[in-house]
Amino acid sequence: MDDRAIVALYWQRNEDALRITEEKYGARLQALAYGIVGDRQTAEECENDTYLESWQAIPPHRPEDYFYAFLACITRRNALNCCREREALKRNGHIIELSTELEQCIPGTNDTARCVDAMALRQALNGFLATLSREKRCIFLRRYWYMDSVAEISRRFALSESKVKTTLLRCRRQLRAHLEKEGFSL
Repeated sequence: MDDRAIVALYWQRNEDALRITEEKYGARLQALAYGIVGDRQTAEECENDTYLESWQAIPPHRPEDYFYAFLACITRRNALNCCREREALKRNGHIIELSTELEQCIPGTNDTARCVDAMALRQALNGFLATLSREKRCIFLRRYWYMDSVAEISRRFALSESKVKTTLLRCRRQLRAHLEKEGFSL
């Protein structure tokens, strides 16, 4: 079933949408989460949380043209949150309390200026990625989106680890220059 039909099922509030989503993308979403959290059970939880969040987000969103990216973004955020929670459990309770107090002073994600800045940064990053060759873009995304190790990237693309490290270093330098050109201060 194509993504448009799946999203249409979500809009109809048809629970088959969840089953079809899991059949089509479940293994990829779980692999994405596992690459971040490094634990099968937690990766499964992240995947399941993705289905719940997608059910809640569609409608109003209609991610027909980018459905997997939509799901992957949710999965990645869930996996990163799991990592943060794990780290928070290791911290002293006093530090957690102070963090909670500070959160009340820091503007939330609904702050208009932050939303505009985030949109501008997203456009700048997409513009930068469009300038890269296919190989460089894939290496960059495997490292910084999927969080693959240099060794994993090296195996995936049949490149030496040295070549991967050099490519990443050059891409980071190009990204920095691109962002500065776009007006971002680093």
